[in-house]
Amino acid sequence: MSKPFNFESAIKDLETLVAKMEDDSLSLEESLKCFEQGVSLTKQCQSALKAAEQKIEVIANQLAQPDAAEQSSDT
Repeated sequence: MSKPFNFESAIKDLETLVAKMEDDSLSLEESLKCFEQGVSLTKQCQSALKAAEQKIEVIANQLAQPDAAEQSSDT
């Protein structure tokens, strides 16, 4: 069973992968494996950011619209 996605942890993992790849001590195969992991983590992070952005938009739209209860009491 896979553990739930954690954005902060994924960012740290990406930083670790980049540091490994910049070290120049990896073989070609190891570098490719790290690159593949990095691409996967990047996609997961982008999805998480998009979901967060959508939630923020929903909340902002709710705050921008007058409350239905306030409208009915004004009439």
